[in-house]
Amino acid sequence: MKVLIVEEELPVISYLRSGLEAYGMQTAVALDATAAQQMLATARYSAVILDVRLPEMDGFELCARIRREYEKLPVLMLTDMAATHHKLRGFEAGADDYLVKPIEVRELAARLRALHRRFGTTPAERVLKVADLELHSHSKVVKRGEKRIDLTVRELALLEYFMSNQGRALTRAEIVGKVWDLAFDTGTNVVDVYVSYLRSKIDKHFSPKLIHTLNGVGYVLEHRAA
Repeated sequence: MKVLIVEEELPVISYLRSGLEAYGMQTAVALDATAAQQMLATARYSAVILDVRLPEMDGFELCARIRREYEKLPVLMLTDMAATHHKLRGFEAGADDYLVKPIEVRELAARLRALHRRFGTTPAERVLKVADLELHSHSKVVKRGEKRIDLTVRELALLEYFMSNQGRALTRAEIVGKVWDLAFDTGTNVVDVYVSYLRSKIDKHFSPKLIHTLNGVGYVLEHRAA
């Protein structure tokens, strides 16, 4: 794995680089958002570790830009901002994981490897199907009929959870817990926002519609006969 660390504190950089390299990972460092964007444009990375407190542009905004330009690049936010609303803001910006400093390098390495396994390509392939919707679980190819659909990493995770539980009513609390690894906060609409994103890509221009709202409960993905 080749990991881009976006962080301005030199002691933290030294700690992360030495620790991750001891786990066999290559590392590169960007001290601010401008440098990070330049490096992403000129080299390929397996994942990005992103702090929130950056000069010029904060990590939330940078994360959103990375997600728009590099849909399938895993982003792990690593910051001292520990409040639930900060975590939700990170996930809403497109982060795939959110860890709070201080962190043990072995846990960070494990999280990065999990993201790499989840979103990287592996030889074995499991195909999830609902009607004409297909998700290839390892290559992360999504299709409806013959049309390939591009999803962000978080949209992919949400769709895979839906398709792995097709026909089962899923509450918002359950979805947040499984897809975002957070306790449900009734003040957030992160689930509804991402379901809307997903619908616009896999349902809006297709028939039949597969994602259905269950009033007072949550959502279900299933093929309903006309």
